[in-house]
Amino acid sequence: MGGDGSSTHRAVPVLAARGLAKAHGGTRALRGASVELYEGEILAVTGASGSGKSTLLHCLAGIVRPDEGSVVYAEQRVDQLPEERLSELRRTEFGVVFQFGQLIPELTALDNAALPLLLAGASRKDAHERAGEWLERFGVRGQEALRPGEMSGGQAQRVALARALVTGPKVVFADEPTGALDSLASEQVMTALVHTARETGTAVLLITHDAQVAAYADREVWLRDGAVSEDAAALEVTR
Repeated sequence: MGGDGSSTHRAVPVLAARGLAKAHGGTRALRGASVELYEGEILAVTGASGSGKSTLLHCLAGIVRPDEGSVVYAEQRVDQLPEERLSELRRTEFGVVFQFGQLIPELTALDNAALPLLLAGASRKDAHERAGEWLERFGVRGQEALRPGEMSGGQAQRVALARALVTGPKVVFADEPTGALDSLASEQVMTALVHTARETGTAVLLITHDAQVAAYADREVWLRDGAVSEDAAALEVTR
């Protein structure tokens, strides 16, 4: 299931974090975490619950700002960008998928998938056409008129993936994207995500606690006590 790694370790990472520290109240979630993500690479970040995985993703995606350290994307300090630019990045060059999809309940599958394009100013016709293509890629064509409450968990998560990729982002951040799914739906979602990343060259940062999901990645790092390790022996300790 893992990738061949051919797209990893290129000279310049598409996204690089150095020395990230972040505290929530009195709890230190990140303690000097550093990570690099390369074009076309699927990188799995694993670790126990409470190890700081989601906080790391939120810092990398510009959802929260680290207390210390830097996040660099396309020669820009993500951690220092104004909110307006961060919002623009997440609409265009970053895609984010959460464990429960976070689709808008009142919107149809087609409108949910098209939302980033509509927010960016695309016409409704063009946005729906492109969204429909992505729904087809993820195997949910024919479900366009359904609202989230009318879909299975696997269908809703594939719509969320379509929404994350509809703008052609450079980086997709996936936070436990299969955590709420059964094994079959999980396999369908990961197969679709990997295929799309390979086809488009999109880099994927995948947060997961599931070794079977991590096996889809080209490379895996381990987060423990807020710091990142690539030590394979340490990875085995968590399994």
